[in-house]
Amino acid sequence: MNRLRMFCICWIVFTIFAASTNHSLVLGDDTVGISAVRQKLASKQPVKIVCLGDSVTGIYYHTGGRRAYPEMLEIALQQVVLQTNITVINAGISGHSTVEALKRLQKDVLDHRPDLVTVMFGLNDMARVPKPDFQTNLEQIITHCRSVKAEVILCTPNGVINTTGRPIAKLTEYNDVIKEVARQQQVPICDCYAAYESIHKSDPLAWRLLLSDEIHPNMDGHKQNAIELCLTITGQTAKLQEIGPPQPVLPKIQALLKGNEPIRVLAMTPFDQMIGPVFKRLAPEAKFEVTPWPTADQSLQQLEQAAAKIRTTQPPYDLVLVAVPLAVTPPRPSPPEAAVRAYSWILNWSLSFGLQQWDVIGIAPTVLNANASPEERLSDDFARQMISAQDLNLIARKSSDLTTQQILEDWLRKSLARP
Repeated sequence: MNRLRMFCICWIVFTIFAASTNHSLVLGDDTVGISAVRQKLASKQPVKIVCLGDSVTGIYYHTGGRRAYPEMLEIALQQVVLQTNITVINAGISGHSTVEALKRLQKDVLDHRPDLVTVMFGLNDMARVPKPDFQTNLEQIITHCRSVKAEVILCTPNGVINTTGRPIAKLTEYNDVIKEVARQQQVPICDCYAAYESIHKSDPLAWRLLLSDEIHPNMDGHKQNAIELCLTITGQTAKLQEIGPPQPVLPKIQALLKGNEPIRVLAMTPFDQMIGPVFKRLAPEAKFEVTPWPTADQSLQQLEQAAAKIRTTQPPYDLVLVAVPLAVTPPRPSPPEAAVRAYSWILNWSLSFGLQQWDVIGIAPTVLNANASPEERLSDDFARQMISAQDLNLIARKSSDLTTQQILEDWLRKSLARP
């Protein structure tokens, strides 16, 4: 009887403990190298992470210019480890390899006194850093991070489209170097490349639509990177698919309206004719200059060529409205590669190279067509996915009863009202 009573008491205690730690972490063999970070997360202590890398890590055009996978990693970790103070610092710089990383390691990484450093290089190293030097540089990065008691995770880069400058066969060799360093130094490996390849094998289109260009992921790809890193750190899978673009929606326009400064707009036709009157109703005192972006009889490639001039326009625009017509938007199930690439670059060129300097809004094609055919709705689905994958805000039709102007005005009114 005493044994039975003791068993029941233990079982009740265990059940209560398990329920209260639903979001706690399970330590296992894969915690080698980051056990201290996992223990801090499990005990709800503050954790600081620095993500070191190149343009894939940094905040650039391929994700809307406002965040990348480090920012999504912070969201992922807060999602799976509740009530924990987690800070993720983005230390990615375009064009950098492990050579430049070592030179800025003290300022950009070590001075932050991080608990964990994630390291993702290879796409630039494979183009100009010999493999023995790449290996040595990774080892030195690990050594320096450990000198301030920071743990390290090495990451393979995302999958890429095969090019002469970055052939997949060579990237695989550099991935092998990363894995070998991880094995020798006993640090965990986050194999983002393998995750991409798994998607590629099961659904080539899904894999392609993770990329903003030949080597950079779009935000859907960055979410994939963040999910993989979160899994490596915590052993748990985050759900980021429903995380929308950052707020506020129109930071540049709101700042200009607040300062009573003139606003320069570039808008694809026919929205160039609508945006001025709408703004006048919403902000009667504001001054607007609208430049039309012609779309009639323009192919995707021609629209891409026009988009390539946006970054060099002086003074720069404050708002760009991208509304690719239905006539040249491919359907979602089977878009040709040339169309995917051109559409991606229309969005890419519409953005500043680095941090967002002007607002960019995507408009779904059926905003202009309340009675779209089934095939046109498939094209609309493609446009929505491409815009959302770029981490851009989207104006879309939700009702066939509204006119195009009503949809535009309602969306802008709500967006400008948000703090």
